[in-house]
Amino acid sequence: MIRDKLARVQGMLKDMESVVIAFSGGVDSTFLLKTAVDVLGDRALAVTATSSTYPAGELAQARELAAGLGARHKLIVSEELAIEGFADNPPNRCYYCKRELFSKLLAVAAAEGIRYVLDGTNYDDLGDHRPGLTAAGELGVRSPLKEAGLTKEDIRRLSREMGLSTWDKPSFACLSSRFPYGTRITAEKLGQVDRGETLLRSLGFHQFRIRHHGEVARIEITPDQFPLLVAKAAEVVAELKDCGFTYVTMDLQGYRTGSMNEVLPG
Repeated sequence: MIRDKLARVQGMLKDMESVVIAFSGGVDSTFLLKTAVDVLGDRALAVTATSSTYPAGELAQARELAAGLGARHKLIVSEELAIEGFADNPPNRCYYCKRELFSKLLAVAAAEGIRYVLDGTNYDDLGDHRPGLTAAGELGVRSPLKEAGLTKEDIRRLSREMGLSTWDKPSFACLSSRFPYGTRITAEKLGQVDRGETLLRSLGFHQFRIRHHGEVARIEITPDQFPLLVAKAAEVVAELKDCGFTYVTMDLQGYRTGSMNEVLPG
């Protein structure tokens, strides 16, 4: 079954003939880029958008991954905070971001004579609040992993078999996802979150988020790492207070994807 899904992706890519891939360096886009390079070679172009919501560490990894795959790689600027309405952080915030990003990728594709723009959306993403999917549909951006029915577990398994270092990389979302809807997003606040999450990564935490609630930093980690956070509490609290937070809390529900969506109507 999983082989059939992979074959469908490969067949789609072959039929497309040339593609631009929105490449973040995450599990899904790295797998898609690897598959595209295998099928299309230089007719696959990875494009990474830099912005204040995309940590420098992630950018460095994306560049390294693309080079390791032998992929053509281009950097562009897509500054979400400059998009009207984005910084106000409405529930459809991701629509503004993806509309801007995909429009720029379509321009790159046109300039390069490339036929399709692709993203790494997978089949599991259909079950979450994803306004960006609307933007992709409006602009004709294709999602081969989703179309082939590949789940996150499928992609991790295939990535491991392919020898991709990202097979067990923690899930990542842009830093804007750390703020409650309706809370204004600023470069300063994004910097607070980035600095705090960089600390957690350096202390050995694997899957985590720092949710920004004004004076409060709410830390989400997987329950198996609760003891580590307790042991490192003094260091974490001191650093986050130095970042500008007054209070530091641990969410007893633990890490979960899209926890900020829990306030949205079901």
